Amino acid sequence: MSGHSKWHNIQAKKGKADAARGKLFTKIGRELAVAAKGNPNPATNSKLADVIAKAKAANMPNDNIERSIKKAAGELGDKEYKELTYEGYGAGGAAVIVTTLTDNNNRTAGDVRAIMSKCGGSLGTTGSVSYMFDSKGYIVVERTPGLDEDTVTEYAIEAGADDVVAEEDAFEIYTAPSAFSAVRGYLEEKGLTFLQAEISMIPQNKIVLDGEKLELFKKMLDRLEENDDVQEVYHNVDLPEEDDED
Repeated sequence: MSGHSKWHNIQAKKGKADAARGKLFTKIGRELAVAAKGNPNPATNSKLADVIAKAKAANMPNDNIERSIKKAAGELGDKEYKELTYEGYGAGGAAVIVTTLTDNNNRTAGDVRAIMSKCGGSLGTTGSVSYMFDSKGYIVVERTPGLDEDTVTEYAIEAGADDVVAEEDAFEIYTAPSAFSAVRGYLEEKGLTFLQAEISMIPQNKIVLDGEKLELFKKMLDRLEENDDVQEVYHNVDLPEEDDED
């Protein structure tokens, strides 16, 4: 795989996250609680272990992580959250995938449809744009003075990763979704620090928007990310570096 060059996107995304840390932690907290329901032990619940890694990469404090896991048995109660994915188009025909965790399907579908429609896009059917993306395990390792490309590549190959891309400030490691947990665990054992660790939807190709279409698209991204039910937004737009995000 050629370089996804997503590290610049993560830098910008983390800048936004700093300004909205509470909302970010709330979203990850819900994801932790749902993953922990039925089995709060990350040693035997690989999905929970993966979400914990995602939380730590977002600098979520351990107390918050533990509190979210405990919610699975208590505060979450009988409330049933479902993972739903929506596909559609943004301004300029951009491909968009929205993943959600919701206890009210109708509310979430209505919200996503309204946001996309008001910002020059439209909600599509299942499969309408997902074929333009590849599901990949995506791990970003911080580049430090004591960590070189050869070492990271060696670790990644030993762990079963598909590819390693060296960026200026980080190393991007790609895996098959089925290998993500094993690769993440191996790299953790080697003491590597993650800036991001999750299964992501990587666009096969990107498009460029400008002018009003770009502004509408950015407005749509902001409104989707502000929605409490929305967990992740993936798209195929090559945003200007200062505005890069997932």
